[in-house]
Amino acid sequence: MTDAFADNDALILVDAADREIGHLSKEQCHLGRGTLHRAFSLFIFNDAGELLLQQRAAGKRLWPGYWSNSCCSHPRRLESMDSAIHRRLQEELGMSCALRFLFKFQYQAQFDACGAENEVCSVFVGRCSDPVIVNRDEILAIRWISAAELESEISGPGAELFTPWFLMEWRRIWREHRSALPGGLR
Repeated sequence: MTDAFADNDALILVDAADREIGHLSKEQCHLGRGTLHRAFSLFIFNDAGELLLQQRAAGKRLWPGYWSNSCCSHPRRLESMDSAIHRRLQEELGMSCALRFLFKFQYQAQFDACGAENEVCSVFVGRCSDPVIVNRDEILAIRWISAAELESEISGPGAELFTPWFLMEWRRIWREHRSALPGGLR
């Protein structure tokens, strides 16, 4: 598979209230401190209640090799959020499942002097028993993890191996949305 979302594809620029205000290439959105744009993060659980984590591919410009949530990306210009989340889940993991919106938040995370994330990110949760078909252009490795194991990892010296948005999202999910998660995590 190849990356179906090239750096020059237009992302949706937004204001702090997530109102569309324009478009800019993916590459330009992530330069310097980043330009605020729309994004999403997906948290996929299996029937045992374990969360699917992905390790970002070594070729990623921002946070290569870091562990993160199951799937994250951006809707394209003129693409609905619903279309984008299902498209990207299929492109990255070869999966299809129902996804439920949990919350939306704004954050900025600096990777280096040349690049950052600056996003209004919608967070979704789903359960899937499909086999995972990894897109190697996007993902170096995957693993399923229980909530207890994840809590232990992000509370210890290994927390620096995770993307900053994943840590923010998981902490909020665990604090405010635990009852919305698939069984085994409550």
